[in-house]
Amino acid sequence: MRVASKPPSADKIDTRPTSQATSLPGQVVLVLQGGGALGAYQAGVYQALHEAGIEPDWIVGTSIGAINASLIAGNEAPNRLPRLEEFWGRTADKAFWHASAAWAGAGQPLSYWKALSYGVPGFFEPNPLAFLGPHMPLGADRAGYYSTAPLERTLLELVDFSVLNRGRPRLTVGAAHVRTSRMRYFDSRDGEIGVKHIMASGALPPAFPAVRIDGELYWDGGILSNTPTEVVFDDAPRRSSLIFAVHMWNPIGPEPETIWEVLDRQKDIQYSSRVANHIARQLEIHRLRHVIRELAEYVPEEIRDSEAVRALAGFGCLTRMHVVRLLAPRLDHEDHTKDVDFTPTSIRKRWAAGYANACRAIELAPWRREFGPLDGVILHEPEDAARLHEVLGDSTVATPRDDVA
Repeated sequence: MRVASKPPSADKIDTRPTSQATSLPGQVVLVLQGGGALGAYQAGVYQALHEAGIEPDWIVGTSIGAINASLIAGNEAPNRLPRLEEFWGRTADKAFWHASAAWAGAGQPLSYWKALSYGVPGFFEPNPLAFLGPHMPLGADRAGYYSTAPLERTLLELVDFSVLNRGRPRLTVGAAHVRTSRMRYFDSRDGEIGVKHIMASGALPPAFPAVRIDGELYWDGGILSNTPTEVVFDDAPRRSSLIFAVHMWNPIGPEPETIWEVLDRQKDIQYSSRVANHIARQLEIHRLRHVIRELAEYVPEEIRDSEAVRALAGFGCLTRMHVVRLLAPRLDHEDHTKDVDFTPTSIRKRWAAGYANACRAIELAPWRREFGPLDGVILHEPEDAARLHEVLGDSTVATPRDDVA
């Protein structure tokens, strides 16, 4: 599937993004949520960054975010966008009704039932034995309604794992350890990452079977943390970062009035991963680190050089985390089946939306403003800051006025 370099939905942007690489406030981190078909939005975000000359130093992904991340990290820069286009082109539903006006209204529900019945090309296919009954012995490695063998073949074809394991960019993917229910982050900085690590990060039960790595089973990391930004905040040594956090599940939404709406809202709440609480907690933690660093300057030099005071002062730092949060818009026809909506129209719309939102963020460049000495984490919401103010409070979100200034 070829995506235009400037999708129609990006027409409101005055100029194409220009190179920003020399004016960034730290390492560039791209954090990608899980969300199935919604991940086309992430591909659009990467396209905008790529065209602006902003290549990530570190990519953190879960589920479809891990798949997109591997397609980026596992290819040289000129090949990254073509590989993303190839992957999303393969998964797009090519049924005849998408080209027929007579079937236009039925296209999406038909595609949904087709995906459930036959799977998604290049991604997953039904596991017939799983449908024979809940007590059918399948084995731990095959206990899922679908097989992800097609995904393994796709990744081995589109991802160069020798390039990925160079660590430029660094890649981190999250998976849930089945026996202990603990999150495990596989990191190219610490060891080699292979196709099984990517598949484990996307092994969402009960649809997909767990993936065995080093003798242990892992499920989709999204069941524990679908927005793994915390791995950046907790990294050691700490580094100032410009974090593009790409979210597909909306933490804010209307009260549901139908069962269909309940199912949709439940998914948004579950997979948005308490992002408001995470950001608020990290803001306070980093503020305290800055306070410690400032206080240390008031300690007399002869005391400051003592081993005990140096150890305490070590808890302080002056690193700053700019979090640019890019939130996928809700499509008109969207419901709780959106993460299985691989229709060509929806893929194109989500890709275009990601491109447009990221272009807007790059154009505004809110990280260039002046900030106070205690501001350790600053959340920028280029496309929808006002709504998040209601949840997080004025101190955590850069306002639209500030972004433009």
